[in-house]
Amino acid sequence: MNLKQLEYFVRVAELGSFSKAALILNIAQPALSRQVRLLETDLRIALLQRTGRGVVLTEAGKRLFDHSIGILQLMSRVREDIENTRGEPAGRIVVGLPPSMGRLLTLPLVEGFRRSLPKARLAIVEGLSTHLGEWISTGRVDVGLLHNPESQAALELTPVLDEPLGLVSPAEKLGGKRAGKKVGPRGTVTLAQLARFPLILPERSHAIRKLLETQAALAGHKLDVTLEISSVQSILELVRAGHGHAILTPTALAASGQPEAFVLRPLTEPRLTSTLCLAVSAHKPLTPLTRHVLRMLRELILAAAQGVPSPPARAHNKTR
Repeated sequence: MNLKQLEYFVRVAELGSFSKAALILNIAQPALSRQVRLLETDLRIALLQRTGRGVVLTEAGKRLFDHSIGILQLMSRVREDIENTRGEPAGRIVVGLPPSMGRLLTLPLVEGFRRSLPKARLAIVEGLSTHLGEWISTGRVDVGLLHNPESQAALELTPVLDEPLGLVSPAEKLGGKRAGKKVGPRGTVTLAQLARFPLILPERSHAIRKLLETQAALAGHKLDVTLEISSVQSILELVRAGHGHAILTPTALAASGQPEAFVLRPLTEPRLTSTLCLAVSAHKPLTPLTRHVLRMLRELILAAAQGVPSPPARAHNKTR
């Protein structure tokens, strides 16, 4: 067993296909298959089950996959740590963003990263906060932005931004037929009033959905959830078409690219907020590269929340 075989095995498992993995790895498919077979022979157990549509992990393969991710991440950190002793941060870092923040931050983050960290490599993945927390815990993501995360021993959380939650409606339809008593565009919506609005919300595992339903239950109200949609962009398209109302933060609405098409009214009684946190593993030391990216993300988030152009990336202070 060697690191190259583990890297090949992980890539095949992630893509579910030898042919796709061979293209990504820039290696001939027969050579890739031979390396994985050698790994299976060395361990004396089948790791991948071949199907008509590709390959899937066996139970043994799933266990090796989890170990392999940790081993490869550890080797990457070792290489990065050694490279960092030469001065400028280098290596590869994986940043996880919720979809709404991804639309807002990806471009300025990539541009700032390339300007200030030319020797480093950046990868960005998107996912719900619950998924991002798991990926950080297992080492697949180095830094993540999480909405309203629950305290976990495996994560170190730093609150960055508290944003009010608001009811999002089409600009031309304030209230709608099922909204009950209409509320002005500059007004607010109480939790009791919210129960009369047809809502389009993410699935139950989503942080904002859990917050809303918990508060509604405590107040003795039941929300009228007419549609469950995970994509913020799809939710807004449905809201604009008149299928219901959404619950979002100002930055999530700004990320849609068409905030003028909607009206956002803050939720009150109680006032509900969404907390955005920076998250890293509690079991890994912070590298210079990770610290630099954490500073960049904090600056970009605060700039986006203030509605001003993103600030340039802070110059790196070289250390030895």
